[in-house]
Amino acid sequence: RIIYVTAVDMARLRALVADPRDSRENLKILNAELDRARVVAPEAIPRDVITMNSKARLRELLTDDVMTCTLVFPEMADSEARRISVLAPIGTAMLGQREGDEFEWEVPAGPVRLRVEEVIYQPETAGHFHL
Repeated sequence: RIIYVTAVDMARLRALVADPRDSRENLKILNAELDRARVVAPEAIPRDVITMNSKARLRELLTDDVMTCTLVFPEMADSEARRISVLAPIGTAMLGQREGDEFEWEVPAGPVRLRVEEVIYQPETAGHFHL
């Protein structure tokens, strides 16, 4: 599966994973996702892709629960406001997903399977290319 990442997001995300002193597993997983990403200009990103600072509605497939959250850089994360860090397992899994895509992330109780129902807001579609 190909994920899409804007060139602007890629530069910022690569800076996050570049610290050689930090060997956290979540950074390794994010780095692997970035390695397989298709990098596109912000103006060329499809409007249904979750990019950084996108707000999306996700459906948990087993329970049919729906949640709305925003994918953010770590310094903007706030669980109460449903701003999910790209370094959290669910955040890494969300990056680059498109409407209709299904993906999995691990929680202590086992894997959770989610589907992207809608990208409610994407900065690039709104003309906000440098958030």
